[in-house]
Amino acid sequence: MTNSEIWVFAFVKKTNRGDKMKKLFLIIGAPGSGKTTDASLIAEKNPEAIAHYSTGELLRDEVASGSELGKTIDSYVSAGNLVPLDIVINTIVSAIKNSPKNVILIDGFPRSDEQMKALDAILVKETTVQLVSVIEVEVSEQVACDRVLGRARGADDNVQVFKNRMKVYTEPLAGIQAFYGAKNLLHKINGERTIEEIVNEMESFVKSNI
Repeated sequence: MTNSEIWVFAFVKKTNRGDKMKKLFLIIGAPGSGKTTDASLIAEKNPEAIAHYSTGELLRDEVASGSELGKTIDSYVSAGNLVPLDIVINTIVSAIKNSPKNVILIDGFPRSDEQMKALDAILVKETTVQLVSVIEVEVSEQVACDRVLGRARGADDNVQVFKNRMKVYTEPLAGIQAFYGAKNLLHKINGERTIEEIVNEMESFVKSNI
């Protein structure tokens, strides 16, 4: 039995004893930091125990559906602006509560002081969800820009919009770091390494805090 299999067995056994508390890890980082890829790979390596949700992907799925809500979201995302708070919060909370897994990774959230405080206000009242840590994937602006322009996913990935998205990310960052740092919840990871190195460190951190 591998170390990963042992961990899954132990976690499932713990869950079967009646531990229904969902363990939440928020993963933040600049556009192009690799946070979505990192979290996705960790969930793929631990399919029985860990679920991954990207706020960006959840919102893009709504846009792709062609709904009126999706059109509203698209008007913000295409310009590199923040989606209205109530839409984002409802998306996040729904993903957490409906998840079949008890360990949840959500990346790309919070992106503003308002989002942070709104989520905190909800979690304070929750008895079934515990915010275990906020993981920050650190990369320089130049590295982030090179990665975003290199992947060229769509209309939102151009230099001007990247700069706007970077500004949206960095302006509230100090406040977010201070807020979660004061709660001893902030954990920083160097995102300028190989994917394997980053994923291994993040996975080990998550598993050691379950």
